[in-house]
Amino acid sequence: MQGFKDFIMRGNLVELAVAFIIGAAFATVVTAFTEVIIEGLAKAGGAPNFDDWQPGGFTSVGPFITALVAFLILAFVVYFFIVKPYAAAQARLFPKEPEAETIDPNTELLKEIRDELRAGRA
Repeated sequence: MQGFKDFIMRGNLVELAVAFIIGAAFATVVTAFTEVIIEGLAKAGGAPNFDDWQPGGFTSVGPFITALVAFLILAFVVYFFIVKPYAAAQARLFPKEPEAETIDPNTELLKEIRDELRAGRA
């Protein structure tokens, strides 16, 4: 029973539950924003709705293309309004420190031998 208590109280499980809840809530926000963009496109030049399109008698092609257009709009919104600003803020707040240059010990030893040989010839 103690193992089960430890599993339930593990921080990762709580963090995962919170991430799932926040993700579900955020998905509704992004979906609503996508619908606003699609509505704007519809007012500007007609609704990007291909549900009635049936090339060659295939009834599922139109809904697929409609879903594909909605997905591309959603991906655009997420990338340019969430991912890019987040990456910029992260780079600004947490700049990467330059990594220390690591030299292979064998290379260092060979350089010392080379320098000794040059010094002995002079």
